Amino acid sequence: MASKKPKIVAELGRPETPDETAARKAENSRLHRQRQTVNNLVYSLLASLGVVLILVLIVPRGVGDFEDRSVDVVSLAHDASPTAGIELVAPAMPSDWLAKQATIRSSKADKITQWYVGYTTPKPTEQFAAVVQAFTPEAGPANETWIAQFLESKSATGTEEFAGHTWTVYDHRDDDPDHTNVLFAMSTNLENSTLVVYGTDEPIVIRELAQAALDSL
Repeated sequence: MASKKPKIVAELGRPETPDETAARKAENSRLHRQRQTVNNLVYSLLASLGVVLILVLIVPRGVGDFEDRSVDVVSLAHDASPTAGIELVAPAMPSDWLAKQATIRSSKADKITQWYVGYTTPKPTEQFAAVVQAFTPEAGPANETWIAQFLESKSATGTEEFAGHTWTVYDHRDDDPDHTNVLFAMSTNLENSTLVVYGTDEPIVIRELAQAALDSL
């Protein structure tokens, strides 16, 4: 029987040598393994994305209630007053005032404790407003240094008599509201604390909050 003639490789114009055949087969194997690896990675990625999609679809999700949520300031103030050691203000604002946070904050650096209540004011303005009651460990008013730092070093623009108290006024409504929350502020000293009311809404709105804070004591 005649021996089989070696196959001529078109690229070479002659039969492959044994070494060239071995090299070609090795390269084909390498490329095959590489394609398999890439395919496996693609399949794994698709499987992972599928799992994530399933989890997104089956896990219950809230609709986001922050805009409409309001904490119970009166209850929180009642609960926190024994720890604070003084009666904390608890403004009874109308329902369209949304209290977003009511909390005790303390600073070891200046030894001042703050009772902070932050609001979103009613429509149509829906601005920021807050009342802060600050006091020392001895149940006394905060000092001028603390007030200046708290109000972002805003300068006082005058004083006024309001609700039976003399208030220092900080009227900076010409400032950029994107860079400060202290467009209008008022501060006064009570017997055992300092009351600061401030925000980005109009003075009449800030005064309404100040009046309610005093009325709660």
